[in-house]
Amino acid sequence: MKAVKKIILLSLAVAGFILSFVNTGCRVQYKFNDASIPDTIKTIKINFFENKARYINPQLSPRLTDKLRQKFISQTRYTQTNNDDADWIIDGYISEYSFSTSAISGQREAANRLTVAVHFTITGGKVEQPLDYDVTRNFEFSASQSLQQAEANLLDEMIRGLTDDIFNRLFSQW
Repeated sequence: MKAVKKIILLSLAVAGFILSFVNTGCRVQYKFNDASIPDTIKTIKINFFENKARYINPQLSPRLTDKLRQKFISQTRYTQTNNDDADWIIDGYISEYSFSTSAISGQREAANRLTVAVHFTITGGKVEQPLDYDVTRNFEFSASQSLQQAEANLLDEMIRGLTDDIFNRLFSQW
């Protein structure tokens, strides 16, 4: 009988411990702003994002433009068009593509940083005045890699991150 009481008390203690974690977790609230997509916008045109940076990665512009178009197709109800009478026309360009040393260890480079910035503008039939935005992302890589190796390794991450930043800049409250 004493063993059963101990098991019950131990079970209650464990349950109380678990409930205290659950309760604490419930009190901490994270609020994520959902994308707020205007319902007055029906059509969108996304023009090619040129690369106007000093250093040009030839894969970046076409892949960024394509990924951005895909994101709008998959995550909005907008109809993409090539017509200049679209409700929204998005024009943009890569304004910066540079690298620098970001960490030194033992008087040697330990890490480098690739910085990519994109400028874009919204115009069109449902825009009273042009809206200008900028997004910038930094990508760290080991100093043991050449820039070409880092670009090859980071390209998918660059495209995904910049596309998300552009989309979030347009539709989230941040």
